[in-house]
Order: sequence, then structure tokens, then C-alpha cells
Amino acid sequence: MFVINDVINNLISNNMKLYLVPTPIGNLEDMTFRAIKVLKEVDLVLAEDTRTSGKLMKHYEINTHMQSHHMHNEHKTVEQIVQKIKGGTTVALISDAGTPAISDPGFLLTRACIQNGIEVDCLPGATAFVPALVNSGLPNEKFVFEGFLPVKKGRQTRLQILAEEVRTIILYESPHKLVKTLTHLSEYLGADRQASVSRELTKMFEETQRGTLTELVAHYTNKPPKGEIVLVVAGKG
Repeated sequence: MFVINDVINNLISNNMKLYLVPTPIGNLEDMTFRAIKVLKEVDLVLAEDTRTSGKLMKHYEINTHMQSHHMHNEHKTVEQIVQKIKGGTTVALISDAGTPAISDPGFLLTRACIQNGIEVDCLPGATAFVPALVNSGLPNEKFVFEGFLPVKKGRQTRLQILAEEVRTIILYESPHKLVKTLTHLSEYLGADRQASVSRELTKMFEETQRGTLTELVAHYTNKPPKGEIVLVVAGKG
């Protein structure tokens, strides 16, 4: 009896795994074959927004059960999910778009799994800042990903630090805050600093606008942007 239980426990232990699965940032054709296979085979898919991810799942005829896992509940659900995986439930985590944990939920669960001896397998796939960096025409052998700048507290300090950064800087920004952020960057990094704004990557109206920070401020003041935005700024020369 003890031998059988040991065998069962070993099988469960060997199958304990969390999959981090990137999803398309716009164009559904950017989903990989492996990602589809994993999402079909796991027992549970954790989704940032089940309604948004439900469209993707339906498109690829994936019927796996979904559960919400987002920034507002992840602190409360991490331990529960870890216990599910320990109990033999195979789990995949996806965000609304792109790779989990990149400016999206995922870090807390990944850390908890590692601390509990659960294997973490992150699949390669879509991430918005990579094509934006390559498209920018700015040096990309060394870069720093900053995600979203602080909205209020710590923003000035962060901008002062970035003013001395020699590597290419990558930022995420919402469309209604883009001009404000470009203006602040111009003030702290210099009006003539080269930059690139990519929006709606992989979608029908994909666009990349390049120029100095001053030129980009003028452009987007006259033409308010829409869609998801990645901002790439040259480092200090």
C-alpha cells in the first residue's frame, strides 16, 4: 500500500508544472502551435480576463476550463493555485495579450511555484516590446525595459535616473498619457533625444513614428494616438 502511494506521489510530483503561455498582442495568427497544444492539454487556464481570453480560446477551439487571475486577486489566489498544482492539476497562465508577467500578472505565481518546487515552463511567443525595439532603428544590443513609469509618486526620481541611462530605454504607455510622458522625457532627457513610438503592433493600423522627443510631442499633440503603445528612447550618448 505504501509503495503504491509513493508511486502515485512521485507521478504527481513529476507532473507538477506551471506553463506560462504567451498570447497574440493583436494578430491572432501569431499564436504558436505549441501554445495551442498546451492550452488544450492542461486542466486549467488562468486568464487575466476570461471574457477577452474566451475569444482567443473559441477561435482555436480550446475548451479548457478558465479561471480569473488578475492584479486585483492574484495575492489572494496564489496559494490556492499552488495547492491545486501540487494536487496534480496542470495549469497554464495567460494574460490578455503578450507574455505573462511582462507588465501583467504572473510574477507572484511564478515565484510561489519555484519556492514550492514546482517546475515553471515559459513558452516563447509574442511580446510587444521586442518588435517595437527592432522597428525603432535605435541601438538594440543593450537595452532596459522600464514598463510603465510611475504615475505620480516616484515619477520625477525615475526620470532623473533615466536621464543618465546609456542603454536604449523601452516604456509602455497608454494613449491618453503619451504626450505627457513624451513631454516629461523631453524635459529630463533632452528635447533632441531620438525616440520611436510604435502603436497597434501586429494589427491593421500598426504604425511606428520616429523622431526627436520634441517632434514626437508635436506629432501626437496634433494627432492624438489610439491603441496600445510602446515607446523606445535612445540612451544617453
